[in-house]
Amino acid sequence: MHRNTKENSDIKVLIVLAHPERRSFSGGLVDVATETLNLAGHEVEIDDLYGEGFDPVERSSWYGKRQDECYFAPLTEQRAHYDANALPQDVQREIARLNWADLVIFQFPLWWHSQPAILKGWFDRVLVYGGLYSGSMRYDRGYFRGKQAMCSVTTGSPEQAFMPFGRAGNMVEWLWPVHSSLYYVGYDVLAPHISYGVQGGGIRYQEEGAFRDHLEALKDQWAHRLSGIEQDAPIPFTGWNDWDDAGVLKHSNPTRWRL
Repeated sequence: MHRNTKENSDIKVLIVLAHPERRSFSGGLVDVATETLNLAGHEVEIDDLYGEGFDPVERSSWYGKRQDECYFAPLTEQRAHYDANALPQDVQREIARLNWADLVIFQFPLWWHSQPAILKGWFDRVLVYGGLYSGSMRYDRGYFRGKQAMCSVTTGSPEQAFMPFGRAGNMVEWLWPVHSSLYYVGYDVLAPHISYGVQGGGIRYQEEGAFRDHLEALKDQWAHRLSGIEQDAPIPFTGWNDWDDAGVLKHSNPTRWRL
């Protein structure tokens, strides 16, 4: 993360919210984060994808002057339009926000074992080829190296369901694609913050009173996590110097020999 020379320096935090209801519990966690981070002296900007009407669908009509009018190759158009400073305005706005932020927090519910479609489409459209990543500008040589990102995720089922032998499977595996994508463009990825057991849709694990207490406890846990976010260490990933010419982890790398 880019740091100020002052001790306990302020950081710029972008919160990307991907939930269709701003008054939802996910929205409430955004409010908790904003208050907590502001009180710590940090600057916060909220990027409400649904609220701002972000269109997650990549399509040829975004690109005014195509490289090939007969065949739409998204990566080709992304690179050409980035180089020409002619990307769609909403994409330019999102990239400017990412450039501004020292830390990006993605706040979203786990839907079908992944992020909501609007956030997946945000990755498709905003992390443009040729601008924010390329063959040589990836991983620990990525565009956003020196910056941090993390996921704050809500689930309907309780924590036990997402343990390695739980009925829903290991949460580490469900979040790996998002974490891998963030590291791919250079971010230091912090451990996620998971708020389990946010029941809804008629499915109930607790009576109403206990459930409300549970939600308040989850908010307190999120505030506590954020109160010391500057000290968090990133998830360890391997990098270019760890791989051989074929992109395989070298035999001499100690992480190859862990269980």
